[in-house]
Amino acid sequence: MAKGFTFKQFHVNDHGCGMPVSTDGVLLGAWSELKPSGTILDIGTGSGLLALMAAQRSEAIGQDIIALDIDSKAVAAAKSNFADSPWPARLAAHQYNIVAWAQQQAAGSIDTILCNPPYFNSGEQAGCQARATARHTNSLSHQDLLLSIKHLLSDTGVASLILPEYEGRQLIAMADSLSLPCSRVCEIRSTEKKPVNRLLIALSKSGRKTVSEQLVIHQQGRYSADFVALAREFYLKM
Repeated sequence: MAKGFTFKQFHVNDHGCGMPVSTDGVLLGAWSELKPSGTILDIGTGSGLLALMAAQRSEAIGQDIIALDIDSKAVAAAKSNFADSPWPARLAAHQYNIVAWAQQQAAGSIDTILCNPPYFNSGEQAGCQARATARHTNSLSHQDLLLSIKHLLSDTGVASLILPEYEGRQLIAMADSLSLPCSRVCEIRSTEKKPVNRLLIALSKSGRKTVSEQLVIHQQGRYSADFVALAREFYLKM
């Protein structure tokens, strides 16, 4: 049996990646806004999940997708997953620090940015270096990430991210101070009785009023209707 996670149209082998396939990644990949033109950029691609979901969602348009990661094993996994997918010609993975890569690109050159970033600014770190890099901001602070996004994002573009609730609120405030306001935010709860534990965040330069949403993943011991509607194009058993 193949290692990793099999979706309806592609398989993700996440062996050796600091961050394995997770519900967080699926939420972001399904919820994020994909602009109908221009290159799609996946920052910190890991196994390539977000890039693959974007390829499936944009199949009719056929946009190119660039996936970046600083970890060589993650890039190797993403390249393998891209080669085995239905869209190998549209997907490219490269080993790069986003700050260095952004400095080489023209300002405003990207319309769609996806990022499942390092979550935590403090706290105990994983013993595995790849996992620590994926989960903590030692190698990529949220400010450096936002400055790179601001440089790359076009005037009509959208950058979508997912973070824990506390870190997400901090990032939204920081982004606003950098003239990169939040245009859309979705509060995620695992069940109706649990507190908000994740935020899906969309940033843009447009300055439009923030649209607020809520999503509960599980209701009455099963996936909620809202979650099924969001993820059914990807999960096998939906």
